[in-house]
Amino acid sequence: MTHAHQFALPFPHDHSYAPEDFLAGACNEAALAWLEAPAAWPAARLAVHGEAGTGKTHFLHVFAVRHHAALLPASSIRRLVPPPAAAALGIDDADSVADETALLHVLNAAAERGVPVLLTARAPPARWGFQLPDLVSRLRATPAVELLPPDDGLLRALLARLLADHQLLVPEKLQDFLLARLPRTGGALREAALRLDRLSLAEGGTITRRMAQCVVDELGARFDADGQQKSPEDEPPGFL
Repeated sequence: MTHAHQFALPFPHDHSYAPEDFLAGACNEAALAWLEAPAAWPAARLAVHGEAGTGKTHFLHVFAVRHHAALLPASSIRRLVPPPAAAALGIDDADSVADETALLHVLNAAAERGVPVLLTARAPPARWGFQLPDLVSRLRATPAVELLPPDDGLLRALLARLLADHQLLVPEKLQDFLLARLPRTGGALREAALRLDRLSLAEGGTITRRMAQCVVDELGARFDADGQQKSPEDEPPGFL
């Protein structure tokens, strides 16, 4: 049996994608309900879409663990590379696959074997911009469910967990200060916890309002108004 680690996706090593670390809430309950019975998916496919920071990659890993899926980065979908013989398949950033014929082959091969396929992207399949008619037809027949941006309660729980992971004691009022000013994405909160940890180690003290403001200022330059991470060339020098 081929399991989720067959293909090494380029994810940062300090991020945890364990199922027990996935925070469930109203923003993702509809998508989680689909994970209960992949065998019942129409055409054995499901597309999960959402903007950056909504947990698509983590959701894909939850699917992989529950259903023994092999995870495929978009760059691995290319001609002459057969899909792995796994119980299920997950394709991350499916809308960025360059070889449309290869993607069609993967979907057809999975359908012939009765293997469920989970695809993730920022937009629903109808907006992926593919041109190959057979591929477009299959994607249009794929049900799609959206991961919504996390609500306040989920963000608060995530920040508390991330700070605890770094063994940081941060007063609730200071956590409120951070939540009110940081981009509302999991990626921004992870980066904030990491930077606070570095500042605490460098200065040898507890987390202060000044440290929190410093992190807010830095991340304000690193993330755009929608909470999307800017490219490295857009960042000013001197970032941690």
